[in-house]
Amino acid sequence: MLQEGFNSEDASRLTGATPSQLRYWDKLRLVQPSIQGTEGRPGKRRKYSFRDLVMLRVVVTLKANGLSLQRIGRAWNYLRRQGVDPRDVKLVTDGATVFSVETDNLLDLLQEGQLSFFMELEELTRKVDRDETLFELNRDQFLHHVGKSLQSVQDQLDEAVGI
Repeated sequence: MLQEGFNSEDASRLTGATPSQLRYWDKLRLVQPSIQGTEGRPGKRRKYSFRDLVMLRVVVTLKANGLSLQRIGRAWNYLRRQGVDPRDVKLVTDGATVFSVETDNLLDLLQEGQLSFFMELEELTRKVDRDETLFELNRDQFLHHVGKSLQSVQDQLDEAVGI
């Protein structure tokens, strides 16, 4: 028979969160077991869904990348206020904040969804290639003019010396 949900031991083993972290995060309402919570009663076992395990793994990863629980909680609260489940978005971090990656935007979740700078790497690469090509053209033109100037100076010197 297929087991319904994952107990705390399984959740800990599969996500890298310690059992005490699971209890604490449940108490903070950061990640609560969606199948069965304890409702504060001792002896009642937590049961996590697969989606809960994904969320736990995200929290473990964000913490490992330098984010505090307070910052993670603020990001989750912002998403929830917007009616978005944090498990349904793509998240990235720079160790200081949490960003939600959308199709063509990057939102800073700790700044209440403020739009952040975002440019596709492919477009950036094309721009650098264009700039490099222009640089090469300008460089070649510059060197051509320098060469002509040097030749003119050499001609004037030759004429002055009588060669």
